[in-house]
Amino acid sequence: MFDNLSEKLQALFKRLRGHGTLTEANIQEALREVRLALLEADVHYKVVKEFIESVKEKALGQEVLQSLTPGQQLLKVVHQELVRLMGEGERRLNLSGSPASLMLVGLQGSGKTTTAAKLAKWLRAQGKTVGMVPADVYRPAAIEQLEQLGRMLNVPVYKPAQGEDPVSISVKSQNWAREKGLQVLVLDTAGRLHIDEPLMEELRKIKVAVAPKEVLLVVDAMTGQDAVQIAQSFNEK
Repeated sequence: MFDNLSEKLQALFKRLRGHGTLTEANIQEALREVRLALLEADVHYKVVKEFIESVKEKALGQEVLQSLTPGQQLLKVVHQELVRLMGEGERRLNLSGSPASLMLVGLQGSGKTTTAAKLAKWLRAQGKTVGMVPADVYRPAAIEQLEQLGRMLNVPVYKPAQGEDPVSISVKSQNWAREKGLQVLVLDTAGRLHIDEPLMEELRKIKVAVAPKEVLLVVDAMTGQDAVQIAQSFNEK
């Protein structure tokens, strides 16, 4: 999705750079193509409308129209607005507590287990002692997958008892982490639909019992605008 959007925007601005000057008509045409590219990339129409209006307001200013390099100036405006739209500030993870629990949630097949391993590797690179918790007892071989990733990364993985439920696993792993002196615990929960009330209730119980410092929603990059509804549903639950 992002590759396709990037290719279309690059082709558009390559054409604009060929113009010695830009008129309002040129800019209007360019913004129509940007709008179409965003909609084809499954960006929500309200977001697209706000984005185009903001770019248009800045692009039709004298700074762009009278610039010696108007194509570059327009590209700069679009880039600045994309950065603003995606989020300008840096937000750091809350790693306070002993241990600081990070709870990964999301739909089935969104990549939570591999994300848990990547997150653990990144945290280790930041100098943190990390452990991982397999709280997915439903997907076949989910626990074994996390254990294998733990061995590859040399990251300890909590070993649940046979038949232990996800809430109990999450709670007992806290004491395990303290005994091992781990600073951060990454909880890999089972994938679930946000309309599956019993499984969403399970997440609520884990959250109450463990009080994670962060609840991180893992979403497939191809999800598109449905990601907004998924995020809202998980947040409300």
